[in-house]
Amino acid sequence: MSIKIEGKIVGYEVVKEEEAAAAKEEAQAENQERQSAKIIRMTEWVARPEGMEALEGSTYKIKTPLDDHAMYVTINDIILNAGTEHEQHRPFEIFINSKNMDHFQWIVALTRLMSAVFRKGGDVTFLAEELQAVFDPKGGYFKPGGKFMPSIIAEIGAVIEHHLQKIGLMEKEELSEQQQLILEQKRAEAEASAQKKTIAESNNDSDGTYPASATLCNKCHTKAVIIMDNCATCLSCGYSKCG
Repeated sequence: MSIKIEGKIVGYEVVKEEEAAAAKEEAQAENQERQSAKIIRMTEWVARPEGMEALEGSTYKIKTPLDDHAMYVTINDIILNAGTEHEQHRPFEIFINSKNMDHFQWIVALTRLMSAVFRKGGDVTFLAEELQAVFDPKGGYFKPGGKFMPSIIAEIGAVIEHHLQKIGLMEKEELSEQQQLILEQKRAEAEASAQKKTIAESNNDSDGTYPASATLCNKCHTKAVIIMDNCATCLSCGYSKCG
C-alpha cells in the first residue's frame, strides 16, 4: 500500500526492530498493570486496617443555650488508596462526649448506628440531611451568629455535613456572583441604617444607660430625668426640683 507524502522531507530516522519491540512490550505491561490495579471502594463492610491503632480525625464543639455543658463530636476517617491518585478520605467512626448524662443513652445509640453506616460504605451524606430534619417539640435555639437550630440532633447533623464537606464527600453550596452582590448591598443598607440610629441616639444625649422614658435635665443637659418619689430627679447629676 502506497502512502502519499504531502509535506517536504527534511530528515529521517530508522527505527530498529529491537527498540520497537521493547516499546511495545512496555506499553503492554503498563496496560496490564492498570487493568490489574485494585481500587478500594467503600461498597461493603470495611474493618479497621491492620496495624492502624490510630486514625486521623477532627473534633467539633457544640455548645447550646439549652445545656450548661458542651458536647464534643469526634469523627475519625479512614484513608483509602493512600499515596495514589485514587486517595480518598471516608468517615469511619464517630464519638460524642459530654458531661451531661441526661443524653447518655441516645448518644450511645446514635454514635453506634452512625459508625455502622460509615463502615458499611456507599453514600453516607444522607445522614447529615436526615439529622438536620429532626425538630425538638420543646422548640429550637439560635446559635451565635443568628443561625436557627431546630434541635441538638440537627446541630450534630450540621457538624457531620461540615466534616463531609471538609473531606470532599459533599460540595458546599456557594452563592452566585449576583446573589453575593445583592447580599453585600443589603448588608451596606443595614449598616447605614444602624449608623443613623446611633447618631440619632447620640444627638438625643442618650448613652443607653438610662430609661427610655427619661427626659432632658436642665442642669447637665442629659436625658436622665425620671419621676422618683413623686419628684423629678436626674440620674446623671442628681439634680432634683424637690431639693
